[in-house]
Amino acid sequence: MSKSSLAMLIYVLGLIFGALVLDLWSADTGPKALIGIVWTAIFLIALLWTDKYENR
Repeated sequence: MSKSSLAMLIYVLGLIFGALVLDLWSADTGPKALIGIVWTAIFLIALLWTDKYENR
């Protein structure tokens, strides 16, 4: 399994956790919405990092 596939799997599991446990997709906006934004930013950084080091 490549590192980018592992990063995607962890991201999807985190989204499922956020949806079911943290209720991120509720109608309430606030600090919980920032969790989703930060999680997506971490995912994008991880993809860029894995792409950089897999293509060497």
